[in-house]
Amino acid sequence: MSGAPPEFSRPVQSTQVPLAGQQVSIEASPEEREALAQRLDLPALHALTAELELRPTDSGRVSATGRMRAEVEQTCVVTLEPFRSAVETPLDWMLLPPGEEPGEGFDGPDEVESEASGTDLGEALAQTLSLSLDPYPRRPGATLPAEAAGGARSPFAALAKLRTLR
Repeated sequence: MSGAPPEFSRPVQSTQVPLAGQQVSIEASPEEREALAQRLDLPALHALTAELELRPTDSGRVSATGRMRAEVEQTCVVTLEPFRSAVETPLDWMLLPPGEEPGEGFDGPDEVESEASGTDLGEALAQTLSLSLDPYPRRPGATLPAEAAGGARSPFAALAKLRTLR
């Protein structure tokens, strides 16, 4: 991997995970949260933590299960005002050995690629957070004004009107 180092890096070596498993707690620092907020186009990222349990499997992979929690500030698509919201997501990953490509199946845990230097749990969390964000965030209670809706009761009202003209 070339280029700039990731904003939030927490490498782990799969070969160093004990057979009995290992608990891992991850928390982004203020500087890491600020850099991730810029990357994810958020006004702010107030918190990002994860609790994971790592367990080696017989196939040389490592199972990683747990929960991610974040406190994000997003911009409401209706009012354009910033607001805070909580994001909580279960994590179910399979850390692949270096060089192994993810499969094409959709069943089972998300497969996380590794490099010779290890698996970057921080980058995996950043990607999970990105996918967990509402792409059209709406502040609780925010509604479109009637004039913005064009007076239509639903998106299909104009189509229904055309149908009666036939």
